[in-house]
Amino acid sequence: QSTLKKKLTELHSQSERAARAMSTVKTNQSQAAEAASRKKDLIRSEFSEIKALIEERENQTLKVIADEEKRVCNKFDYIYGVLGSKKNEIQSLRDQIEMALTEDDDILFLKRAAALQRMSTKDAFVPVIEMDQNLIHSTYQSAINLKDTVKLSVTLCREKKAEGTVSLGELAFSTLALSSNEASSPSSPTIIKKKKILQQIHMQGFFPAGLTLFSSVDTAPATGTLNAAAAVSTKELIDSFLKKPREELLQYAANITLDYNTAHNKVILSERYTRMSVSDTPLNYNYHPQRFTDCSQVLGFQCFKRGIHYWEVELQQNNFCGIGICYGSMDRQGPESRLGRNSSSWCIEWFNSKISCWHNDVEKCLPNVKTTKVGVLLHCEGGFVIFMAVGEKHNLIYKFKTQFTEALYPAFWLFSSGTVLSLC
Repeated sequence: QSTLKKKLTELHSQSERAARAMSTVKTNQSQAAEAASRKKDLIRSEFSEIKALIEERENQTLKVIADEEKRVCNKFDYIYGVLGSKKNEIQSLRDQIEMALTEDDDILFLKRAAALQRMSTKDAFVPVIEMDQNLIHSTYQSAINLKDTVKLSVTLCREKKAEGTVSLGELAFSTLALSSNEASSPSSPTIIKKKKILQQIHMQGFFPAGLTLFSSVDTAPATGTLNAAAAVSTKELIDSFLKKPREELLQYAANITLDYNTAHNKVILSERYTRMSVSDTPLNYNYHPQRFTDCSQVLGFQCFKRGIHYWEVELQQNNFCGIGICYGSMDRQGPESRLGRNSSSWCIEWFNSKISCWHNDVEKCLPNVKTTKVGVLLHCEGGFVIFMAVGEKHNLIYKFKTQFTEALYPAFWLFSSGTVLSLC
């Protein structure tokens, strides 16, 4: 009996402890739910602020275009009014002449005729009024840059590191706070590994160029070592893009249209400025300082100064054409206005069955690659542009590596009237 009573007391104590444990679990569960709810509210607040900032940026950008449109439309309204006054003046003179012709009094007729002959009118003149293309370009590009920044940030946040789930951004800023022991041994495996990852982040344009990511106490390696490491990183980055399937490359797709103001007088633009061909006779385009005058070339309307961009060009007749990129400062007339024949442009050319690449007036013959569609991948921060034959498996045609110093435009050259290129 004593043993059972003792056992009963122990069970009672255990029951109370179990009840307290259950109460603690419920309390902890409630606290976790409250903490999660508070965090979700904070996150919603942060995203609301992000949306508000983006909407503000959108409104500011649209206002720039609207103000430019208003400026141009006001000029058109003014000219329209001047032309209306001119038309009324001409009509008034016509009425006076018709009235004079009906005059029966010869003396009065001669007086009126003499006065009317002294009156003269000038032909109607419409001055050239255009929207500021540089403003339009820069405004549109700012929207693209913001989109690319957001897209890259979201993409990087999804990535998991092999040794954990720390984001690249957290890894970068944690590297800034290296411990004194790590900083004192810049060749330690930990720092070397972090630097390699951060180098890749830099190549992907996650941080602005020139941002110092490492402690100032690091021992600076020799220039040759830096150049070699950069070359290896660039090669690895290019190889990684060449291995990507087309579906992944399309996440960098840029919506390219052709700029009418740059088109040579024999370049025909159609299908909402996405198709180009060559006319046998001049088209008498209006004069524009950005228009090519010697070569049948045209540039894309969009320009790229940072980020990764991809577009595809369909070659319906690829016997005589060139596809490339160039700086906006490239000459529009003279021998150096020809794509690839200057330091401001890079291109691939088809001349019958011959394929070659051109830059700075230097030609390099390439293996013949049969394709009806060419993909162009431009990596501004990485300093390279890749031309590839689009198919089930992308085949490299050629790649240029350099440090771009200006905004870049898609560029096209059509040699003969049978050539047709279309932007996909």
